Amino acid sequence: MVQPQSIAGMSSEELLAPGYATCPGCGQTLAVRIALKAIGRDAIAVMATGCLEVSTGLYKHSAWRIPCIHVLFENAAAVASGIERALKKKGSKTKVVVFAGDGATIDIGFGQLSAMLERGHDVVYICMDNEAYMNTGVQRSGSTPYDAYTTTSPSGAASLGNPRPKKDAPAIAAAHHIPYVATASSSFPKDLYRKVKTACEMTPAYIQVHVACPTGWGFDSSKSVEVGKLAVDTALWVNYEVSNDRIINVMKIRERRPVEDYLRTQKRFRHLFASEEGRKAIKEIQAIADSNAEKFGLDL
Repeated sequence: MVQPQSIAGMSSEELLAPGYATCPGCGQTLAVRIALKAIGRDAIAVMATGCLEVSTGLYKHSAWRIPCIHVLFENAAAVASGIERALKKKGSKTKVVVFAGDGATIDIGFGQLSAMLERGHDVVYICMDNEAYMNTGVQRSGSTPYDAYTTTSPSGAASLGNPRPKKDAPAIAAAHHIPYVATASSSFPKDLYRKVKTACEMTPAYIQVHVACPTGWGFDSSKSVEVGKLAVDTALWVNYEVSNDRIINVMKIRERRPVEDYLRTQKRFRHLFASEEGRKAIKEIQAIADSNAEKFGLDL
């Protein structure tokens, strides 16, 4: 079990009990543990169907030490909205938080997420972005990176992998003119903890957390934190914050790494190194990273 680094003011209490059935090295589990420390006990968690639900909340067993409810792929935001309104009617200050994967958030449940943000509910929505439908067999989602292999975007004679760029869900969330939007990574727990604490005071809030998946991405489970850091260091993932339409903070990169350093760590990109066409695709992926670095001013 990965132990989060010591953070000033962070409780040592684990609100996700040991014994859950996630894969070794699961970045999502680390992110949830950190987030719950920031949220605290006075909260209700809404879980969309996905890896987190099946590994922590199977019938008769639960790793959750706060009240939680498992809902469908598509309706976590709607259920959270109803719970929030019921608590508000009672005069309760209990926080409502959603934990959902990128498939449930960015694809299946995106309409209900948009409606929740538009209505202004006092809810923190946390998307655990492992960039595919991992729980059901590593199928492509709207958050799958360009040219990544998945079981529904395989590499071969007809394709190099996922043909579409990753959907910019944080920008779409920010376009709702809400108080707080942030991106984070489970490989940077201090940053994640601070952002969840901030979100709890600035609702409705949307946080998208990049969580490395050893099983779906294809790397040794002991390397989860390292792989997650490489995503940031190559500028393929950007950690930033938006408040009321304005970018207020960006995590800079001291020495940016080439995207090859990140792609080589994972089987889902292995095919790109096997052909001249794949090498051209790597240059296109480098251009995506370069564009991110320019847009957000990442280089120190």
